[in-house]
Amino acid sequence: MKMKKKVPFLLVLMLLIGTVLAGCSLKGNSTADNSSKDGVTTLLMYQIGDKPENFDTLMENVNKKTEKEIGVRVNLQYIGWGDYEKKMSVIVSSGENYDIAYANNYVTNAQKGAYADLTELLPKYAKEAYDMLDPAYIEGNTVNGKLYAFPVNGNVYAQTMFSFNKQYIDKYNLDISDVKGYKDLEPLLKVIKENEKDVMPFSVGQGFRVLPNMDFVLGNGMPFAVDLNGDTAKIINQYENNQMQENLRIMHEYYNKGYIAKDAATSNTEYPLNSGTWFVRQETQGPYDYGDTLLSTVAEQPIVSMPITDPIKSTAQAQMANFVVSSNSKNKEKAVEFLGLLNSDPELLNGLIYGEEGKAWEKAGENKVKLLDGYKSNNHMAAWNTGNNKIVYVQDSITDEQIKERDENIANATSSPILGFTFNTDSVKTEITNISNVMSQYLDGLNTGTLDPDKAIPELNEKLEGAGYEKVREEMQKQFDAFQASKN
Repeated sequence: MKMKKKVPFLLVLMLLIGTVLAGCSLKGNSTADNSSKDGVTTLLMYQIGDKPENFDTLMENVNKKTEKEIGVRVNLQYIGWGDYEKKMSVIVSSGENYDIAYANNYVTNAQKGAYADLTELLPKYAKEAYDMLDPAYIEGNTVNGKLYAFPVNGNVYAQTMFSFNKQYIDKYNLDISDVKGYKDLEPLLKVIKENEKDVMPFSVGQGFRVLPNMDFVLGNGMPFAVDLNGDTAKIINQYENNQMQENLRIMHEYYNKGYIAKDAATSNTEYPLNSGTWFVRQETQGPYDYGDTLLSTVAEQPIVSMPITDPIKSTAQAQMANFVVSSNSKNKEKAVEFLGLLNSDPELLNGLIYGEEGKAWEKAGENKVKLLDGYKSNNHMAAWNTGNNKIVYVQDSITDEQIKERDENIANATSSPILGFTFNTDSVKTEITNISNVMSQYLDGLNTGTLDPDKAIPELNEKLEGAGYEKVREEMQKQFDAFQASKN
């Protein structure tokens, strides 16, 4: 659920059925055994997040299954949320030998040749799982005509929500029915600030992104966007958009009023979902969340949400959780075979998503589970970035009508105008790097409200122009025009 991707798109998927995978040092990982012995290949795999406490038990069960089925064992290494991008950038740029990883800067690294071309490998070695993917995943992950990722089949469409800790809604009899955007939070945040000194009114931290109704060509960490409420045929600078600027002014106001932590731009402080330390947070919900059902389950307390963007099949959702195979891997076919098994075998996947069967959960029907007392948020992996949600058992509280509605909503969801559009950066690689460097100076400060947007945005845009923004935008618009023409 939670999208700490730092997308953040965050965020309901990141915590979908719990948090995954913990920060760790990479020291020594490059020497990890990924050789083939006695006919069994050991794959080195990197994942993002927090490691489950019962990781060894979970992986022992995985490796028994994979060794028997496909002659593979998996050496799974974890890198924390705050460190993943930096450390994976080092791994990719150094050419370190690994087999599978949670994708970081997917399009850019695919175009650099860091990832193996899976266009033919997936249908051959992971056919059953590949055939279950919504076509939007293929469209959204095709780069220059080739597919470099196996996406986790889950919330192919989503919308950004403000999710509220219901205990405080009830305690102060607050009405959230009119909340439709950032400006509508003010009277609610004021109540919490004045009455709950140990509660953070707005859970915002490093990696948080203000998310207007837009889609982003190179991710929301770059300026290039399409305004879904405006001219969807034009590439714009999101920081020149009036609504985005107004949202950032509101965030800065909230920051100055103490509704947001003073160290939000630099802090990795968590406000755990299952705690009372926060009042409202930004989450992302999609069809497999069944409204607030799964978020409340993870939180172990009631959560209520209001949408602030439209539901849409977007490039961001298609690329929300991608697994890639290194172009340097000596085990490409086996790596794909493992991804295929993980995403098609219910026994294997559900043992990771829910934890140990018989202790954390038990079957309650053909495709349903009942959670047991042993089910805890730190003893399983998260559905959103582990494997195919289509074969994940649903909790027994989910009705057949909800499942039917889920599938109908997926079929009827609207697609973003840039779904399937991949920008070829070959002619502007230097400018892209320069722009990325500029953005890194302002992203967290602006989005957390720490910086005054009326001062910071003019500075940002001036530096973007110096970095080659307009050259990139013109080339991007040219390619986007051709993409749109090819669809007509």
